[in-house]
Amino acid sequence: MSAHSLGALALLLGALGLALLAALACARLAAARKSARTLDQAMANRGAYARSQGAIASGTAAQGKGGASAAAASTDATHRSGLPGMLDALGTMGAGWLETSAGKLIVADEDRRLLDQCGYADARARGLYCIIRLVCAFAMATLAAWYGIDHGARPVAWAGGGLLPGFFLPKLVVRRRAHARLDSVADELPMLVDLLRLLQGVGLSLDQSLQVMVNEFRLVLPVLAGEMAIAQRQFVAGRTREQSLQRMASIYENEDLRAVIRLLVQVDKHGGAVQEPLKQFGDRLREVRRATLRERIGKLTVRMTGVMVVTLLPALLIVTAGPGVIAVLHSLASIRH
Repeated sequence: MSAHSLGALALLLGALGLALLAALACARLAAARKSARTLDQAMANRGAYARSQGAIASGTAAQGKGGASAAAASTDATHRSGLPGMLDALGTMGAGWLETSAGKLIVADEDRRLLDQCGYADARARGLYCIIRLVCAFAMATLAAWYGIDHGARPVAWAGGGLLPGFFLPKLVVRRRAHARLDSVADELPMLVDLLRLLQGVGLSLDQSLQVMVNEFRLVLPVLAGEMAIAQRQFVAGRTREQSLQRMASIYENEDLRAVIRLLVQVDKHGGAVQEPLKQFGDRLREVRRATLRERIGKLTVRMTGVMVVTLLPALLIVTAGPGVIAVLHSLASIRH
């Protein structure tokens, strides 16, 4: 190998290592900027919401007069057309099968818990999940049977072999989404505690604080704000505050979230100052988050060490030891001659 080839290989490996490090740095910078933009947008929406309260209050009477027409319009809007309307129809059809024996086998209690963790809490979503599992199983079985017929094998055996993967594939997708949302809940919980403490500190009630988080901070808290919205709808429908919040506490396997919900239920029942307990709880969550980030950084350091050993270290060895190796090879070649 000539000196030019060794130099080119060293430069290539060094450039690859630097490119990996630069890509990691750019990803971190993009995530930080996205978080800042999201928070700024949420605060701007909060200001717009505060300015619009006067207009909403002045238009309450007009909305009361046109309530019947608005209800009719919303009823018409539920009948969608095209693909959304087809999905709604399939979901409604599948929801009728959920309480049957076959429906309980297709959508078991574990599947319903996973769907709740994914944010699909209504019966229509569960019915659509039931239809999707049946369709995927039938499609995989049909493709496997066609493959068996095409290759002269037993189509029944191939169809049975394709039936199980098609049946469990939607569950794997739902489980992956549920795990991602569980991680998001752990990441969003410190922000939830800080926002609650801030909103309670400015004099808002618990119901107003939850409503503000649902309406104005959905971009900052995409998972927890959605769960708070479900809890608010259940509270308006007639459930108590404890019943509406305990659903969220039972679905997500997070002890810190359960502690926050117990605190909210206690405040709703008995009242009292909540700023200091939330402050202490938020400090503890931030300490736990720092420890988790340190652990992730330690794992990332080990991974980047492997990347540097594979890319930068060979380039460094070629650059430093390459001229000496070439000189030795030239000396050995001259001795032979």
